[in-house]
Amino acid sequence: MKFFRAALFLVCVFAATGVFAQSSAELKRRRDKLTDELEQLNREYQETASNKKVSLKQLNILKAQINLREEKITNINSEVRNLDNQISESNNTVRSLQSQLDQLKKEYAGMVLFAYRNQSAYNKLMFIFASKDFNQAYRRLKYLQQFGTYRERQAGYIQGTQKDLHVKIVELDKNKKEKSDLLQSQEKEKEELGKAKNNQVKVITDLSKHQGELKQQQKDVRKRIAAANRAIQNTIRREIEELRRKAEAEEKERARIAAAKAKAENREVVAPTKKAITKNSTTSEILNSTPEAAKLSNDFLGNRGRLPWPVATGQLIHGFGSYKEDGISIDNTGYEIRTNNGAPVRAVFDGTVKTIVDLGGSYLVIIIHGEYFTSYQNLRTVNVTKGQKVSTKQTIGTAALDQLSGDATIIFSINKGRDSVDPKMWLAPN
Repeated sequence: MKFFRAALFLVCVFAATGVFAQSSAELKRRRDKLTDELEQLNREYQETASNKKVSLKQLNILKAQINLREEKITNINSEVRNLDNQISESNNTVRSLQSQLDQLKKEYAGMVLFAYRNQSAYNKLMFIFASKDFNQAYRRLKYLQQFGTYRERQAGYIQGTQKDLHVKIVELDKNKKEKSDLLQSQEKEKEELGKAKNNQVKVITDLSKHQGELKQQQKDVRKRIAAANRAIQNTIRREIEELRRKAEAEEKERARIAAAKAKAENREVVAPTKKAITKNSTTSEILNSTPEAAKLSNDFLGNRGRLPWPVATGQLIHGFGSYKEDGISIDNTGYEIRTNNGAPVRAVFDGTVKTIVDLGGSYLVIIIHGEYFTSYQNLRTVNVTKGQKVSTKQTIGTAALDQLSGDATIIFSINKGRDSVDPKMWLAPN
């Protein structure tokens, strides 16, 4: 029974270790990916830094580096916490195994002493003949026969426990070394992050020498973004109005048919108890007024936190929310993502292309997913048409170069009805 409990304990421990290992593998994969992206950005930055003229491209690369390093530091923190849990679990296991080993050795020592005292055939016979009756004599005989087998088995338990103990000690030492390496890596990343932030300040200072020209260029770019945002809101407003008009027309047609039928049957017209859409209907009710739209909305919501990024490879330059850049206040309603020139831009979920807008040199594509809308700004080319159904990860166009920085960037946003929502809560870790 004691051995059974020990075995069950070890099964639970190793199962828990398996869960840790899966989580650790995923964190390591993410850390390696961030390292690769940082190395690529560093190469690009060195190329731009060789040009004596400071550019916004350098600034955008630095911003992307800072975002990635902060994410990598957060990832390393998670890995360290994970290792702390594994180390704690391993320490508990080592203590438990050591306690079991001590108990097994104590029991084995008792058996060896008993065997030594009763090693002669005379002592064994006396042990049997001293029985009170035949049944007790028989049980003592069976006991002596099984005693040797049990002693061998107990020796096997000791060897097995010693082996398990050695394995856990080796694993514990490995985890401690890995934690030490991670902490060193974390300190290095913090140091590099500090350098990147200092470089960012320097680049901004150098750029400020051409502040007037740059501010005008930034204003032009922001005007284009503002125009895209207005187009998104107008598209959503028109969709809501169109659905409301369609529902009202269908309601009138049903009422007309019901009235004609009642007249033909010479009976009073019965007014419907409740209309599908009324003047007081919410935006959500209007956009989900059909079973297909309601299902698509529910499916989109069900994939919150798991939607793919609109580009396969990209670095976040600006997140959702308000910020200031060179004295200009900017309200970002989505994600500004730096990617490769001409990179394929993908739909993040099944839906229908609602609008394609020419913004003068680049395109905006808006896709509807029930009551949700996703928009993709700064496309150089477009591969879809208005009204076309698209599937998740289907290419809808290619990324264009930003007129200001010379980088390929896109702006991706999500709306629930008229309201902008933070893509961070919806997109899967990149």
